[in-house]
Amino acid sequence: MLIIVFILGLIIGSFLNVVILRYNTGRSLGGRSGCFSCGKVLHWYELLPVISFLVQGGKCRGCGSKVSWQYPLVEFATGLLFALVYSVFASAGGILIALYLIVASLLVVITVYDLRHKIIPDLFVFLFIFLGLLQAFFLPGSLLVNIEATIIGGLATALPLFLLWAVSRGRWLGFGDVKLALGMGLFLGVRNGLSSLMLAFWLGAIIGVALITIPKLLKKKKKGAYHMKSELPFAPFLIVSFLISLLLNFNVINVFLF
Repeated sequence: MLIIVFILGLIIGSFLNVVILRYNTGRSLGGRSGCFSCGKVLHWYELLPVISFLVQGGKCRGCGSKVSWQYPLVEFATGLLFALVYSVFASAGGILIALYLIVASLLVVITVYDLRHKIIPDLFVFLFIFLGLLQAFFLPGSLLVNIEATIIGGLATALPLFLLWAVSRGRWLGFGDVKLALGMGLFLGVRNGLSSLMLAFWLGAIIGVALITIPKLLKKKKKGAYHMKSELPFAPFLIVSFLISLLLNFNVINVFLF
């Protein structure tokens, strides 16, 4: 079953690539896929997740132009996330598993889209928030207690980022990050929500420092190199920390308590 879920994730990941590349471009999500360079319509055997990319050496069979590594990476990451979600929540019931698989798909789209465009589309983040509220109806225990804990968790997690956004007037981070944090808290609750927020800042600081210092240490200066004033998308760090908290039940606060 784990293998089946992984393969399903690969297939869904292929569709997510279409969503990422076509969303807000005016192009329909339907229709045949084709090469961006020569326009060649791709056959089914050229669209097999990960496999086609490897067999073709990462190039178009028509014109030989390079195919972005985004395609296999998104497909494999989605397959891996699907397998992890299923392994963690297999005993939670089909509805919750399906909900978390949809969440994983949304977060893949948000991550890659933010990396490409440095913006989080409202449609995706609002769907994430809606699913966070919906989760309360399928958790064990009292529905009213679950709804109350869900809403408090979302507001408490979003509040620190909202204050940073308000004080800086949007210079330090975008309001999309605030909405994303709201969704994280709806799923995780107050304690794990704030923990994932703290972890996201740590990850962002570590990666940010590495992007600035490593090229200097290697004495490799190139156009577009990162510096102290460079804009670094924060959503990927929020999402990675959220997935760590959700799938591994990791809590930074517990680490300090020990």
